[in-house]
Amino acid sequence: MPNVPQLAQSRRLRKTPFTSRVMQQGVVAFTVYNHMLLPTEFDGFAEDYWHLSRAVQVWDVSAQRQVSIRGRDATRLVQLMTPREVPRVALDRCVYLPLADEHGRLVNDPVGIRLAEDHWWLSIADSDVLLWASGLARGAGLDVQVQEPDVWPLAIQGPLAEDLMARVFGEEVRAIRFFRYARLSYHGHAFIVARSGWSKQGGFEVYVDHVELGQRLYDELFEQGVDLDVRPGCPNIIERLENGLLAYGNDMDSRHSVLESGLENFIDLDADIDSLSVQALRAERERGLARRLMGLMIDAPDGARTLAENPFITGAEPDRLPLPLPEAITQQSRITHCLGSQVWSPRYRQQIATAVIDEPLASESDTTLRLADGTVSRAKICTLPFDFAGEGVTGVV
Repeated sequence: MPNVPQLAQSRRLRKTPFTSRVMQQGVVAFTVYNHMLLPTEFDGFAEDYWHLSRAVQVWDVSAQRQVSIRGRDATRLVQLMTPREVPRVALDRCVYLPLADEHGRLVNDPVGIRLAEDHWWLSIADSDVLLWASGLARGAGLDVQVQEPDVWPLAIQGPLAEDLMARVFGEEVRAIRFFRYARLSYHGHAFIVARSGWSKQGGFEVYVDHVELGQRLYDELFEQGVDLDVRPGCPNIIERLENGLLAYGNDMDSRHSVLESGLENFIDLDADIDSLSVQALRAERERGLARRLMGLMIDAPDGARTLAENPFITGAEPDRLPLPLPEAITQQSRITHCLGSQVWSPRYRQQIATAVIDEPLASESDTTLRLADGTVSRAKICTLPFDFAGEGVTGVV
């Protein structure tokens, strides 16, 4: 077996208040996200997936950094950064905010949290939004302070998450509606608790802004959840792809526009708003899209007798690490675009992937893939999120 490269850690790669606990819990892999360590696997992709779908997990998502925008022009700056109308966002609400530049290209896709009339947190994906926001504020002469506060989110996810959270924070946690938040007391300190998270299994995110109490909270969640089979966890690629949860930097990035990324339902191009990207996106909508983010359901490659022989299956075995991605979509030997995320779904016994596909192929129903080893496989082209039942794919319990 070849040696597996290791990730060298230094002060440039920031730990979190929970890193030592995550290590003790048996994390087996990290990724680098916003210059921080983000766990990616504990008991194996498939085992982590099945557990998430039936019980409850505690995730250290401190790498989901907050960009704090505060001051008289805070809402004006947030509006400049997104083509979604934001002035009417309520003070107890979380809102998905695609951020885009003057060309309509994505910069990030955070959850915006309005803490006060003049104060926002942008809970960002992996890119340096802090620098971009600071530059925009200075260039426009806005009266704001742009900072990265000391906040380290914990996510409690899974169908038993609400029961666990009620044991720790009290029954009032059950009253928090989806994408809303409340300030709940924990040993005399108010934490922002939102019903949100990067899974479709239900759950909450606690925005920890006190290290000692945050560590105490982490430990208590495990103490209170023994009978609920609580385990450590992390965002799971199988679960998120099955449910169409996109990852900025993997499924789409700064090369792709908001519309190409399929986010038209989260923007307000017909509203009278002062946003950098509105004019470019209106023009793109008028002329039509040249490419679109789509899903793929991939067959075993030609010549492979079983899926186990497929050289690009990921997650087919509980402890299997990712293998090289398919190289490109082909149609009549013409490369159109590279793929984004891809994984084997154990529930649907199906390889699934995302790809930004050029038109007119994006409007077709199927295509072929050239794999990294040169073999060819067939694939259905699907809208996102995947409609497994509509495609005739039956899941297992």
